[in-house]
Amino acid sequence: MKKILLIATGGTIASHSGKEGLIPQIQAKGLLKCVPEVYDICRPDAIQIYNIDSTNVTPSHWVTLATTIRDHYDEYDGFVVCHGTDTMSYTAAMLSYMVQGSPKPIVLTGSQQPIDKEDTDGRINLRDSFLYAASDAASDVVIVFQGNVIAGTRAKKIRTKSYNAFTSVDFPNLAVIRDGRVIQYITTPKRDKPEFFLQLNEKVGLLTLTPGVKGEILDAYFRLHDAVVLSGYGTGGIPEGEYYGFYEVIQRWQSKGKTLVVTTQVQQEGSDMSVYQVGRGLKNRFDLLESYSMTYESIITKLMWILAQTKEDEAVEKLFYKNINYDLIG
Repeated sequence: MKKILLIATGGTIASHSGKEGLIPQIQAKGLLKCVPEVYDICRPDAIQIYNIDSTNVTPSHWVTLATTIRDHYDEYDGFVVCHGTDTMSYTAAMLSYMVQGSPKPIVLTGSQQPIDKEDTDGRINLRDSFLYAASDAASDVVIVFQGNVIAGTRAKKIRTKSYNAFTSVDFPNLAVIRDGRVIQYITTPKRDKPEFFLQLNEKVGLLTLTPGVKGEILDAYFRLHDAVVLSGYGTGGIPEGEYYGFYEVIQRWQSKGKTLVVTTQVQQEGSDMSVYQVGRGLKNRFDLLESYSMTYESIITKLMWILAQTKEDEAVEKLFYKNINYDLIG
């Protein structure tokens, strides 16, 4: 039987009710006790690296998580990470860049209800995660939730309370889990070993445009960050003209070596700045990066990874457009 390591980080799945709401309190071994059937699937171990609400996750927590996986990588055949749902998509994307090309599965899961509640989804999700982590077809970073196996860079939380909380954006599920069986749709070619990256640059900011927002806000974002993700309208439209003043701000900060990525607020189908003048004009004038089909979570975490490796424009562009764990489509 395969050896699978459960890495517990907190989240709803590990919570008890307190005076001010749910608080993560259940430890890793306590989670395992709630799903005794996993001992028929694999040989599980469990460790606790922190116990927090995922709202409080920071890049330093990602480094701790990736370091833990690296330090135990040779001992186990796969990993299951229990994580809060609110930032799970960010963590899954970040792990896709920090642990690249893992031939062993790194499965993130959680729940919308604490695991010790009678009507919880936590026991099913945790059991399914161990089942997938023990599958011969599994590899790389994925989220397993409500029977869906989603590539780590394609996942997004779309519901706050319902059990079917996650979707795979513009990309099919890698697999589904039905009646205790893994049905694999897409198999990723396995490498011999992963590549670990444990350095991050936290100075990446996301500015979502609203009608009337002016260049002063963008200027402040550039002042505080090494890269700014500018989330425009539709296919990637960015307002132009003196009222907004975006072009002048972008020109000034790009001359100082700052990176600009343009994305869209629309969840499905990605950006295409060539369609409208308000997108094409900006792209023709500046050396910016366009996100196309990437999710917010992937763009931001990928930039944190890239800018820890290099700040040279050509190298940044090359790494940004490198397809990693299905983050770029087409």
